[in-house]
Amino acid sequence: MTTERIQRWTKTRLREHLSVIRGERPPTLVLKHATYLNFARRKWLEANIWIADDQIVYVGQEMPETLGDAEVVDCTGQFIVPGYIEHHAHPFQLYNPLSLAQYASERGTTTLINDNLVYFLNLEKKKALSLIEKLDELPTTMYWWTRYDSQSELLKDDMFSNSKIKAWLEHHLVVQGGELTSWPQVLQGDDTILHWMQETSRLRKPIEGHLPGASEKTLSQMALLGVTCDHEAITGEEVVRRLDVGYTVSLRHSSIRPDLPRLFEELKELDVDYFGRCLMTTDGSPPSFYEEGIMNKCIQIAIDAGINPIDAYGMATYYVARYYNIDHKLGMIGPGRIAHLNFLAAKDAPTPVSVLAKGQWILRDGEAVTKEARFPWSDYGIAPIEFNWTLSENELHFSMPMGIEMTNAVILKPYQTMLETASTELSTDHDESFFAMIDKKGKWLVTTTLKGFSTSVMGLASSYSYTGDVILIGKSLKAMVQAFNELKKQGGGLILVEEDQVIDRIELPLLGMMSDKPMDVIMKQEQSFTKKLRERGYKHEDPMYSLQFFSSTHLPYIRVTQKGIYDVRKKRILFPAIMR
Repeated sequence: MTTERIQRWTKTRLREHLSVIRGERPPTLVLKHATYLNFARRKWLEANIWIADDQIVYVGQEMPETLGDAEVVDCTGQFIVPGYIEHHAHPFQLYNPLSLAQYASERGTTTLINDNLVYFLNLEKKKALSLIEKLDELPTTMYWWTRYDSQSELLKDDMFSNSKIKAWLEHHLVVQGGELTSWPQVLQGDDTILHWMQETSRLRKPIEGHLPGASEKTLSQMALLGVTCDHEAITGEEVVRRLDVGYTVSLRHSSIRPDLPRLFEELKELDVDYFGRCLMTTDGSPPSFYEEGIMNKCIQIAIDAGINPIDAYGMATYYVARYYNIDHKLGMIGPGRIAHLNFLAAKDAPTPVSVLAKGQWILRDGEAVTKEARFPWSDYGIAPIEFNWTLSENELHFSMPMGIEMTNAVILKPYQTMLETASTELSTDHDESFFAMIDKKGKWLVTTTLKGFSTSVMGLASSYSYTGDVILIGKSLKAMVQAFNELKKQGGGLILVEEDQVIDRIELPLLGMMSDKPMDVIMKQEQSFTKKLRERGYKHEDPMYSLQFFSSTHLPYIRVTQKGIYDVRKKRILFPAIMR
């Protein structure tokens, strides 16, 4: 089968499936006495469901005339819903698209709509697009978005070329533009991004906004320019403001914004009783946040909040597919759809007991069926980072009077430092540390002090950032350099050094961002690393987000970028990077 099967099956394959309905050949699987959720009628109905290969071919009262060696499953006592859709995945939060998809599908989330930023920044166009086609051969369905900007200040601005964005936008596996973190530039006259937004709309693909705290006027202006959805509402009132303007609203439940229970409570108080334009997302949380699952967890929160179960399932299935104009393929149980099905023990129990993805059993009576798949990452230019340069303590100078202060996991503000920065080791009786960001090719560095990260992390090295540039944090220059040397040996990841010993590490051999291990392994590694950081004074919501977002200019107030320390509001470099 071609990689275009998500858009359309081949004519030959469609005729084979037609012949199943006509009784000329057997289906591969028949689900009889199935109580299933029908979104066309918003009811639980009973039917027999026939599946041929990866497609649902019949839903109705009849049994096939020709059964042959078809598997027949009696579904009495079970309730079947469409496979869940996570429409706002960032599939490189220590895990990779493959490990996330495998883990998610075993818990009922059989479709991921993924951010392309890491591939956009790190791979050439042809390799990246052939990679997403290769990933489409998995039992899970993977769609993608295309970014319009890097959400940082890059030395090479040509990464976001017209031809590159056009190739992504027109690809059949890319279903939206965004998320639009650069909306202030668009409002201030950036016609390049506005052109790409217009192209996205011309292709009948929606545009995902990123509009925290937006007023009615801002929301109206962005709607005028083509934005159709936003996931940044943090109160019921902000959800209603977006609905009133005509947006689809994605309700978020992530590690740094676990808002869903409170949002539902506030929406009920505001008399919101129609959820057909609401979706749900976990917004690319780190592995340990997914211990209880992905969309199944969001659906459970909705049901527990008193939302009608049909709406709770709809916000992770049919409403999502309808919004993305793919409900003819996903989000419903009906002929012509991909055979993504979740088998539940009860209507209000969204964690499935069995899962079908593209007609294959992923989970059967609580037992995982598939083995961990191998994937040829290196064929697509995804490999460990090679650091072909050395670093010494005497290169790390910290003489500037201004440092950066963490007010939470991701917000950075300037502060006046009183530290005696000529020293090579700082006291552990305060929360100021040395901070350096260094080009992964060793060409430039930015040094400053960081307040609010920890009291006693001696040396931390990380390549875990969108661009793969190296972050060093610590109280001791010696420990920071040692951590870098260990990072160099393992080709990227996270290293924690104390008293000349590596006390924890996470290997991230895929571009320095992603592990090649299964999700349960990555989860334990992340929990161990986070625990050690907390024991050394890290007090915010999520250290993985902190490390990833130091350079992200869609967040206030100052960031550390490839060009230097950057003032987000004034759009200017405060202290330039130093060439090495």
